Amino acid sequence: MKTIFTCIILFFAVNSFAQTILSGRTVDQKGKPITGVNIYIEGSYDGATTNENGEFLFVTTLTGNQVLVASFLIYETTKTPIDVANFHAKTIILKEYTNTLDTVVISAGTMESGDKARVSVLKPLDIVTTAGSAGNIIAALQTLPGTQTVGEDGRLFVRGGEANETQTFVDGIRVAQPYGASTNNLPTRGRFSPFLFSGIAFSTGGYSAEYGEALSSVLLLNTEDEPDQNKADVSLMAVGLGLGNTQKWDKSSLSVNASYINLAPYQALVPQNVEWNSPFQSLSGETVYRYKFSTGLLKLYAAFDSSKFDICQENINAVAKTRVDLNNNNFYFNTSYKGDFGNDWQVVTGMSYGYSKNRITLDLDNVNNEENAAHLKLKLKKNFSNRFKLSFGADYFTTQFNESFTANLGPTLNNGYNSNIAAAYTEADVFLFKKIAAKIGLRASHNDLLEETTFSPRISMGYKVSKNSQFSLAYGDFTQSPNAAYIKYSKYHEFESEKASHYILNYQYSVDGKTFRAEAYYKDYSNLVKYVSATAEYNSNYNNNGSAYAKGLDLFWRDGKTIKNLEYWISYSYIDTKRDYKNYPTPVTPSFVSDHSLSVVTKYFITDWRSQVGFTNSFSSGRPYNNPNETQFMNGKTKAYNSLSFNWAYLISQQKILYFSVSNVLGTQNVYGYDYANTADSNGFYKRKEITPTADRFFFVGFFWTISKGKKDNQLKNL
Repeated sequence: MKTIFTCIILFFAVNSFAQTILSGRTVDQKGKPITGVNIYIEGSYDGATTNENGEFLFVTTLTGNQVLVASFLIYETTKTPIDVANFHAKTIILKEYTNTLDTVVISAGTMESGDKARVSVLKPLDIVTTAGSAGNIIAALQTLPGTQTVGEDGRLFVRGGEANETQTFVDGIRVAQPYGASTNNLPTRGRFSPFLFSGIAFSTGGYSAEYGEALSSVLLLNTEDEPDQNKADVSLMAVGLGLGNTQKWDKSSLSVNASYINLAPYQALVPQNVEWNSPFQSLSGETVYRYKFSTGLLKLYAAFDSSKFDICQENINAVAKTRVDLNNNNFYFNTSYKGDFGNDWQVVTGMSYGYSKNRITLDLDNVNNEENAAHLKLKLKKNFSNRFKLSFGADYFTTQFNESFTANLGPTLNNGYNSNIAAAYTEADVFLFKKIAAKIGLRASHNDLLEETTFSPRISMGYKVSKNSQFSLAYGDFTQSPNAAYIKYSKYHEFESEKASHYILNYQYSVDGKTFRAEAYYKDYSNLVKYVSATAEYNSNYNNNGSAYAKGLDLFWRDGKTIKNLEYWISYSYIDTKRDYKNYPTPVTPSFVSDHSLSVVTKYFITDWRSQVGFTNSFSSGRPYNNPNETQFMNGKTKAYNSLSFNWAYLISQQKILYFSVSNVLGTQNVYGYDYANTADSNGFYKRKEITPTADRFFFVGFFWTISKGKKDNQLKNL
């Protein structure tokens, strides 16, 4: 009756004032009516709101061609050209916004942390409060699925790939030397402290066409866009000290920190499994300057690191120990700009420069190497609509590496290479429906050293099963220059890019502080470097005939809600992989791979004690090794690895923290592998020695004090 009465009134009104009636209904993509949609003619006040049946009806004095607008909350606003005289009983179909909170997010291969992440697996706080990590971002990441714990190395090994197959980026710009210098069987650390980073994206495969020169993984570290306040940080530790300061102004800010580490006092108290002549020492610092323009943000990042140590290592092939004296100087500079311009265009650009110099004495031999590396980047992105986004860009990598080896009383052998890689890519984000999204990209790269051009297609898709769960698929081709240990001999040999293809199926469920991820993958390698000699030398016979595969399953569960004040996550990885590369006579599982890996991380806040306590237990099945006393290659396996670590942070006051941690609490005698003699003894037996940690446990004690105006901030996130 109400509708009939309205029509009668409108009939008389139209005939009295020569107005026109417009009518119709609004429905969603499934044909269901939508109530409360605002319908009006653009540039006028003539319009109506749809009723419970999605119907609308109103009059207008306008004539001719006009634009009819329909808008409502979670639906995309439509603008329909109409002829006023002929718009009667029409149907308008509205599409749901693709940027609402429960829209599908492509997550295959990628685990993110940070406030800007759509689905956070770990928060920045979690990354650096993990027991056993000792403030090392890389060690914390090794508790995530898809990674391998290679204790004698310390770098990231991902899904059957070597450590050099992972690239690190700061604010989207590559870091050429992300790890500290080290020597054989002595683990290194990541160069970067967590002090200046607000978020981390760790991709274990199938990553964007924006990134290249990585066969297995990319690690994206993002510095803070804007600090919250002025503050100073003081750190007093059993192994050294640190200072930090942040100053914030109207449009800019500056953060600086520096640290000095000296393990000599610590190692004088704690027994070591190796003989140190001069324990590890380092002086390092970082700074970030930020300036906010009206349409963008400029960042300048710089870091330096100077370190040294002198150690005597047992040599199974010699009576006397081998003395290694290493000095390393490293500098990294990064500038990036991200801003908007024009009509929904975004630009990301920047450059980085990395310098590393090593001076190494091996008994009476000397090795000196130097690397200069730069990366230039430009990326443009355009949001054409809520359903289609296009980005494209270009990269330029240049690397100069020189190395000299001088044997005792012998000649000097010089090797090195100059490499320039130019790359371009394009990538589209397409939201087909609210529950289906796709990312399609192509990367083209030319390497002048290898005289080679490669094309790498990549595609990933996501399908939302329900409000809290979804499936994702990813496929991609990836290329990378061979390791510097090989291409430094390029003047003697020709090399090709190594290649890998990734296939990934992912399921993710996330709700109310709980996250579950299951990911199956397959990697197919080709063009891996092989050589015919005991070790890689300048006169080895190299080729790119190597191949490999890796397949497996990664599981992750995180829960921060079930038990009050308790957060924990469980990671499990299974991998089946074989490689035919280096001087391998047959395809086998390489020595850095464990078939099964399990990590359990817990963090519990005890309110009455003003304390946070944490435990991390890491377990890995035995790793393969080659025993020359047996006829089958790589037939041995170490015993399983297990390490339980503990930490305790006590808040003396809101801004003062006393921190204690110990790794491998139970003192488990872990063995990473074995070194065998090059020649057999008189009985035809090859002797061996165990590769073990430099110490059974590592103890850490520190006092951390934050000084700020608000007196609420502290360094708990940095511990």
